[in-house]
Amino acid sequence: MQERQALSARRIDHDLLGFVLHTPLWFWIAAGVLGLLVSAFVGSVGLLVLFGLQLLGYTNVQYWTIFITHFVFWVGISHAGVMISAILRLTQAEWRRPITRCAEVLAIFSLITAAMFPLIHTGRLWRTAYWAFPYDFTRGIWPDVRSALIWDPSAIVTYLTGTALFVFVDLLPDLAVARDRSTGLRHHVYRALALGFHGSARQWRLQLTAGILLSALILPVFVSVHSIVAWDFAMAIQPGWHSTILAPYFVIGAVHSGVAAVVTTMIILRRFLHLDKYITLQHFDTIGRLQLVVWFGYLFFFLMDFYFGLFARDPVEVSIWELRLTQPPTNILLFIQVLTALIIPLPFWFSRRCRRNVSLMFWLSISVNVGMFLERYILVVTPLSVKQPFVYTWSPPYQPQVIEYVITIGSFALASFGLLLFAKVFPIIPLWDVKEGQVNSQEVQVGRREVPAAIHD
Repeated sequence: MQERQALSARRIDHDLLGFVLHTPLWFWIAAGVLGLLVSAFVGSVGLLVLFGLQLLGYTNVQYWTIFITHFVFWVGISHAGVMISAILRLTQAEWRRPITRCAEVLAIFSLITAAMFPLIHTGRLWRTAYWAFPYDFTRGIWPDVRSALIWDPSAIVTYLTGTALFVFVDLLPDLAVARDRSTGLRHHVYRALALGFHGSARQWRLQLTAGILLSALILPVFVSVHSIVAWDFAMAIQPGWHSTILAPYFVIGAVHSGVAAVVTTMIILRRFLHLDKYITLQHFDTIGRLQLVVWFGYLFFFLMDFYFGLFARDPVEVSIWELRLTQPPTNILLFIQVLTALIIPLPFWFSRRCRRNVSLMFWLSISVNVGMFLERYILVVTPLSVKQPFVYTWSPPYQPQVIEYVITIGSFALASFGLLLFAKVFPIIPLWDVKEGQVNSQEVQVGRREVPAAIHD
């Protein structure tokens, strides 16, 4: 069963292409603010390149900090694209139609943001190509192809390529509509991008088949990307990271944060693009139920990580958990993480009335990602914070510096800016998918009442 309003094809084109073909004032304000934050991000990275990583809060032993935290966090956000789009497309979930594209686009810009941080973390961006593609053959130094650090760029590039193809194939019918409704330079751009799509039966068949194939092919990549990120840590033989639970723990954590990020994006788009007729209360109700299921999976692996850390009875592992549980400010951050990612959202997701409250769902989604960011920060920083056996390796605890806060804010601005520009150039809700849902819409008899539903052949 599916709640929806009866909308004509002309009305759908008018509503969903309105922002693409006309520019409101708030767009320039938002683009200006985000552009300034992105400029601050780029300037901060430039300072790191010029003056080195001593501008950061690194210590003798604390060499993986906020940048690697961002890498893990943004890769996790990108999993929303597959979870919302590919899986729901394969299962023919009717409620997916208006939100699939924004999830996929969010995945693209999250991956781009994530891929930048390992490069920034090196301090010498131009030297990173050597690690993957050795050019100094005379030294006889080759990268270890068994390392997860080598597989990381392979998995991320594959995931990014697959997601971009997924978005482009899904965009073709909408590009054809935009081509027919635009003039001047826009018309020529949309005409080139539409690749001659004119809606023949053969073109529709190829487009739908390609979408299904890409949905199926991208699923293994979905699992492998964050598993490989987890192996970056687990294969280091570093107490606090060397655990077999990290791969599934990272994947379910990625889904938890990614779905929450999709909810945030949906609500912002619904508010500013006036999409109430397309992103309805039922979408928030359904995605809230999905978040509830993911919550229990995340809780299980969170507790398993705690249990595995103590069960081994390794003194360093125990010390890491003592640091997390008893020593400020880490124990305060852990408390906030558990409160925001686990405790606060649960009772609200159980209530249908709360799931259909758009404002409440917005703040719950923000709460989840605050907790998930802190979870990644604690996971990355605390294992390296434990005192080493040699006195000369002792150093003050890690303290983030101003430039790290600027880069953190700039990373969120970068992903948001990319999403905003995409929504301005291309329809952020798939026109053809919404129209197909209207064609499938019927009234069916359930007991003594007739309810709106979608019937597939």
